[in-house]
Amino acid sequence: MTSTLFEQFKLNDTLTLNNRILMAPLTRCMADDNLVPTEAMAAYYARRADSGLIISEATIIRPDAQGYPNTPGLFTQVQIEGWKHVTRAVHNAGGKIFAQLWHVGRVAHPHFFGEGDVLAPSAIGVEGTVPRMRDLSYQTPKAATISEIKQLVADYAQAAKNAMEAGFDGVEIHGANGYLIDQFLHYSSNQRTDEYGETPENMSRFALEVVEAVSDAVGAQRVGLRLSPGAYFNMEPDHRDKAVFDYLLAKLNLRELAFVHVGIFDDNMQFEHLGGRVSDYMRARYNGTLVGVGGFTPKTASQALDDKRFDLVAIGRPFIANPDYVSKVKNQQPLTAYSEEMLAQLV
Repeated sequence: MTSTLFEQFKLNDTLTLNNRILMAPLTRCMADDNLVPTEAMAAYYARRADSGLIISEATIIRPDAQGYPNTPGLFTQVQIEGWKHVTRAVHNAGGKIFAQLWHVGRVAHPHFFGEGDVLAPSAIGVEGTVPRMRDLSYQTPKAATISEIKQLVADYAQAAKNAMEAGFDGVEIHGANGYLIDQFLHYSSNQRTDEYGETPENMSRFALEVVEAVSDAVGAQRVGLRLSPGAYFNMEPDHRDKAVFDYLLAKLNLRELAFVHVGIFDDNMQFEHLGGRVSDYMRARYNGTLVGVGGFTPKTASQALDDKRFDLVAIGRPFIANPDYVSKVKNQQPLTAYSEEMLAQLV
């Protein structure tokens, strides 16, 4: 039975979702060379508008936030106008859509933005090369100054305002998956000794400042946050990280965000320092609306909701393979299997 998936869900006084299925953010690298969303992207999202909420592909907040080719932006007027076509198409199809706000931090590359520093909490690089551009090796980043951090906070807030101008229903702050905000939250990437490092309070400061600034800009009820307490992508684990997320989640409980979103590729992954699954760790500490994600089938997603492991479930790759995912599940029709070849086109 999957009936739980199709219940309406009231996020807050501002937003009610038609069902409890979210389309997860899926990086597709399909913006044009000016990082402007295309008409093909508008059609792509509109075809998936029967999800309770679409979370857009990660969208960069300023030029030096870019670490992948052709990822859309939200920092120029032409980008805002491009997103208007997307949000209009989704709304005309009866859907709702949040913009995911993104800065990749130390996995950015100057190839995309010209001269300038790659910014991170500390001057600690990662091994490897830029996805889809394997001839570009990652660089050692510069530790952001206090003034640069304050500007980053302001730029997140401006991107949120731009998202609302573009017609989005809200924003999700990308604080997961080894990108900039997540880099401040883990000891392996944050070795600062100032007010943004060393202790759980200090290491949580940047994330909380971004949440506060974005909430002030567009209203907390239109703000979600994605988090990765378990280091697993572009990040090395450290048992001390748990204390940081214990502190951060306690502080988030004092705010009225739309939701907090688990950042994980596979919900069954186990993290010793968290006592098991990330979603269970977060559920035990966060009192608000929690979004689960990570390889769920309709049956396992419905069961997890019934068990109150989280309140909403985000579906990723199956939405690439099945634009009509919600309809198929509701009508008990077979789902098309995802394949890597599907990444090459928007359908």
